[in-house]
Amino acid sequence: MLNSKSETSNKAEQAQGSGLRTLSRYLVRQLGMLNSACGDLPLSPVQAHALIELRHQAMPIKQLAQILNIDKSNASRAITNLVEKGLAQTKSNPKDSRSLLAQLTPQGKKLLHKLDQQQNIVFEQILSQLSAEETEQIENAITTYHKAICRSQAQQGLTIREIQPEDDQAMAQIIREVSAEYGLTSDKGYGVSDPTLDSLCKEYLSDDACYWVVEENGVLLGGGGIAPLTPNDPLMEQGATESEPNFEDGVCELQKMYFSHQLRGKGLARRLAYQAIDFAREHGYHSCYLETTACLKEAVKLYESIGFEHIPSHLGSTGHDACEMPMLLKLSKSSDAAM
Repeated sequence: MLNSKSETSNKAEQAQGSGLRTLSRYLVRQLGMLNSACGDLPLSPVQAHALIELRHQAMPIKQLAQILNIDKSNASRAITNLVEKGLAQTKSNPKDSRSLLAQLTPQGKKLLHKLDQQQNIVFEQILSQLSAEETEQIENAITTYHKAICRSQAQQGLTIREIQPEDDQAMAQIIREVSAEYGLTSDKGYGVSDPTLDSLCKEYLSDDACYWVVEENGVLLGGGGIAPLTPNDPLMEQGATESEPNFEDGVCELQKMYFSHQLRGKGLARRLAYQAIDFAREHGYHSCYLETTACLKEAVKLYESIGFEHIPSHLGSTGHDACEMPMLLKLSKSSDAAM
């Protein structure tokens, strides 16, 4: 038995992610990242990456560790090994007497040149199996994957969960603060003027609606939700018949996406939007609607990148007449829907 409206979505994501995880594992193996040496050169993969990053300038070991995404002790060990092989040397850091700068020796630069030649041959052989179009597709896909990994790392310690009654006050305060920041006053038709703002949890109790909040160490930092779009005529639009159902009956609305400044730039809005869209698709909606305003430039750019398209007129009865930019996303039933 499902104990939350998000559990089905989580299982679907895990099923999709298992394939990508398997491919990632295969790539690591096939590119030799588990070997003790890079080809026929006396370098471990970590040492090879350290050489590459030291190509142009001396660098503190702490900075090198951050770039390589490894712990400082591992980076220090790699530099020690390179120094022992005569490929690198260390010197005092004039900006910080407690740290050392690592740099390549002439011998290290020569070995780095051999490493470049070796890897060029490997990748030329790989790329010879692909057309130019396939190569571009792979580059774009890996770039997207890389960005997702970076966003995931930036989101460590943050939790997304369904809203609870005790969250209402904190979430309402976030909506008011963010609205004030962008000049979205409550005397106009923006979300901050909704009479239900202080009781959000009650608005998303039905099975076909959900609101999620983002928290860190028990502190709420943002949220967003999905709910059926309220039609202009709850019974039937003018001209519709039983055999010709109201279009808005299958439309949901992406609602009240607000984030404190601490969350911005970490990809949480995109992640939450994807979660909401997956929820909408699983609950049988054929389209997702939203209303926004031009002053929310970052939000508009995000919605466009996800696949929302600008439409000429508003749908439903949202009460947000000051939001002059209606947008719509058609939802596919398949897992490969364009997002």
